Amino acid sequence: MIGELERQGLGNDFPGDQEPPRLRRAPSRASDRNYPRYDWSADPAEEEDGAGNAEAPPEIRTLPWPMERKRAVRQVQQMRAHVSFGAESWRRNKTKSLRKLQQNVREFLYFFSLWRKSLQKIGGNFGGGVKSYFVFLRFLVVLNFVSFLLIAGFVIAPSLVRRSAGTGGFVNSTDKESCLVYDPNPQGLVVFYEFFLHLLSGTGFMEDSFMFYGYYNNNTAVEDGSLSYNIPLAYLFTAAFYFAFCLCCIIARMGTAARVAVATGGRAIGNYSLIVFTGWDYGCLGDRATKLKQKNIYYRLQVDLEEERIKKRAASLTPWRKVALYTLRVLMFLIALGLIGTAFYGIFEATKFSQENGDRFGILGLFIEYLPSIVITTGNFLVPLLCDQIALLEKYSPSITVVVALLRAVVLRLVSLGILLFTLWSQITCSGDLEKEDCGNCSYNNKKYQCWETSVGQEMYKLTLFDLLVTIALLVLVEFPRRMVVDNWSSKLSQLVGRQEFVVPSNVLGLVYGQTVVWTGALFCPLLPLINTIKFVILFYCKKITLFCNCRPALKTFRSTTSTFFFLVVLLFGWGLALVAMIYSLAVIHPSYACGPFRFFTTMWAIVPNSFYSLSEVTQEFLFFIGSQAFSIPLFALSCVVMCYFIALASIYGRSVAMLKAQLKLEGQDKQFLVKQIEKMKRNNI
Repeated sequence: MIGELERQGLGNDFPGDQEPPRLRRAPSRASDRNYPRYDWSADPAEEEDGAGNAEAPPEIRTLPWPMERKRAVRQVQQMRAHVSFGAESWRRNKTKSLRKLQQNVREFLYFFSLWRKSLQKIGGNFGGGVKSYFVFLRFLVVLNFVSFLLIAGFVIAPSLVRRSAGTGGFVNSTDKESCLVYDPNPQGLVVFYEFFLHLLSGTGFMEDSFMFYGYYNNNTAVEDGSLSYNIPLAYLFTAAFYFAFCLCCIIARMGTAARVAVATGGRAIGNYSLIVFTGWDYGCLGDRATKLKQKNIYYRLQVDLEEERIKKRAASLTPWRKVALYTLRVLMFLIALGLIGTAFYGIFEATKFSQENGDRFGILGLFIEYLPSIVITTGNFLVPLLCDQIALLEKYSPSITVVVALLRAVVLRLVSLGILLFTLWSQITCSGDLEKEDCGNCSYNNKKYQCWETSVGQEMYKLTLFDLLVTIALLVLVEFPRRMVVDNWSSKLSQLVGRQEFVVPSNVLGLVYGQTVVWTGALFCPLLPLINTIKFVILFYCKKITLFCNCRPALKTFRSTTSTFFFLVVLLFGWGLALVAMIYSLAVIHPSYACGPFRFFTTMWAIVPNSFYSLSEVTQEFLFFIGSQAFSIPLFALSCVVMCYFIALASIYGRSVAMLKAQLKLEGQDKQFLVKQIEKMKRNNI
């Protein structure tokens, strides 16, 4: 059977195994295919062990062969396999078992992956660009849910056990009696609609729950015999580990996205070749998706030509025209900066007014409490629209125009949140002057903020909830009516407006903003990751409904939509902003005396050295050794050596890649030269 398969063309060509002329037949179309030859001289055992060898034959599954041919080759391999015993056979069977187990686990996890069929449907109908938004949304859903499990396991569950045991909170004696006044429970009878107002604002029964920081007490430990659990220390370390966990997830995902970006080569290889040979999305299903992908490729080619035309026109400008162009760009930049500054000033004044008039009740009080969220959401909606129009007047290339508009939107969204926090901290700390009357006794403004941590958590809670309510309201009140008007009213105005486009960058920036709000408020509202998980799940289905029913994908797609690297970088900036807010809250502002696990500490971080000196002497000496120069200097030297090694390795790989790119460029020039010579010879022959 082996010889028969080899004579049928599965092996190498053997000159001695030629068939008689009467048995020779005309080659079929299948035999004319230029399939790669397989190395039959390779030992199957060596093939299993040579996974890391660069000269090892490729696996059969990776070869572009028909299934029948692969099965025949596999049969021949099994018949040629040596009968081995001992360690060699055990090692080969172990490799096969591990590979099969890894494949089965991957298939099992893929079967249970979240929204698998929905993502396939979205990618098949709207392409990989729109699908990247929903994949990014799924990543944030999983991240927030795992973060909630972390917080629930180390903070909420132990606090729940302590309260069920009936042990009271630990209260220190202090002369600051006025700082201990704090009663979040509503007094007397509560009107029914006020429960709804409390749910929206995070006050009343919501404030006196596991939702906010003020509900947790300063109980030193939960003791059960020899078991001891320090809840304040666990609260602090869980928040720190939560940030570290999110950072590791972002870095790991950025590494994957960066490898994809490096593999595609970016702009160095040439966008034209990438678009022509690798631009097609084979996940598209149906005529609509196919035509849409064709239009996207057409637009990408049009963008490249437009950029080259703009570069040539910029190179041919006279000095006076260059001065006029740069003057126009500076003027437009100042106008955009003025719009963003106006939005920041509006956020500052709205937050200040809301905090000064927070004692109102009813619908008016709810409106005043939501005023900062309303101003922030309005600014995030209107200012980017105006900045997009300004970017068009600056006469940049299409790709730079999109990037400039996105950077302005990123600055607006993240800095607006920073302005909100700055305003809150200024009022909490009396603008840094602790000698004022409001802050002199308690080291913070106790008259306005009896539990300032809960107040900050309530602001982040209202931002998260208001963002979800605005998304649902836009879906019901704007997007559906717009689609109905466009589909059922045939006029020039409806044709001019058309269905809205699903713009991936702006939608992803909305996710980044929402996640930054959660990171900022997680220290003061431990259940905020769970709320954000529910919000993102609802947002997924809302965006899916509006995508299939109301939207058409944007024809002018952003280049980075096929990879999430750019959006992860923006998400990392949001994480950095939230980290600064957490460090400032931990190390600078005095904790509230009347609430929270860190009452009676000068700062939240002060519990760490206090808990350190309560450890055993051996543990203290070990930790002192880790922080000493005897340990840190060798560790730093080793880190430098490892870093230098990886830098040298990256430099070598970079030079190799540069040489290969130069070789590809030279080969392209050689082919162009040969084509010109062939055309010249044809003209001479004619």
